[in-house]
Amino acid sequence: YAPASLRTASWRSGYAEECKSLHPVSFPVEASKFSGVFWSQTRRAVRDAAAPCENRSEPRIRAAMDFARARAMMVESQVRPSDVTDVRVIEAMKALPRERFVPAHMRQLAYADLDLEVSPGRFLLRPREAAKLIQALAPQSNERALEIACATAYGAAVLAACVREVYALDVDPELSFAARAALESSGVTSVKTVSTGLEAGWAEAAPYDVILVNGAVEVVPDAWIAQLAENGRLGVIVRQGAVGSARIYTRSQETVSYRVAFDSAPPVVPGLERPRVFSF
Repeated sequence: YAPASLRTASWRSGYAEECKSLHPVSFPVEASKFSGVFWSQTRRAVRDAAAPCENRSEPRIRAAMDFARARAMMVESQVRPSDVTDVRVIEAMKALPRERFVPAHMRQLAYADLDLEVSPGRFLLRPREAAKLIQALAPQSNERALEIACATAYGAAVLAACVREVYALDVDPELSFAARAALESSGVTSVKTVSTGLEAGWAEAAPYDVILVNGAVEVVPDAWIAQLAENGRLGVIVRQGAVGSARIYTRSQETVSYRVAFDSAPPVVPGLERPRVFSF
């Protein structure tokens, strides 16, 4: 990856026009301001995909059909077999174009059963684990939610199908911009993106009924627990060395308890590792 000093604007107005033609939905005009090396191959990918055909509509139709098939296969082969039965989660994953939440050069992997790296050290949870974690949180339609370390906010988009509103928090402003663009182009209107440090959560909009963490942590910051509403739930995967488990923390009055929902060990989110202790 190129250092920040070598990054160039990749979502220029010409590329925004290509996105409009590739995806016939509303696309944010401000996307022309986006700068980030991880999305810089998008313009080239769009051009190369269309180049072999004289009729530009033909590759667009074929790509859309391929993504739709991959999306259906993801649900049927990954999500449903993982004991995900929440219809809202299933329908959201069947409808959301996950390929818009990843860099253009990685769209072929958008529906693969893997933790997808969308920026150095930053991943989207694999689809089945995101689905299981959201289902374990038992979100309700009148509730408010926060996704921490959202990256491009695919998890927030799925969660938005289950609750009233979602805040998507990430420390990287470029990822937050990418998340906002992906959400808008996918027609998701109930998610608000914010960019600040992860450990402190987002106190401005607290308390939350549901908090979802995209990725693993080695320690759970006290601030996240403090931002839970009464009977609020925090879903987070806690790593202990090479193993990990998804925990559902519940706040009731002044007590906090957790249960283990399933085993999982995705990459730890940078900045959420346990402080290293050196001994001599």
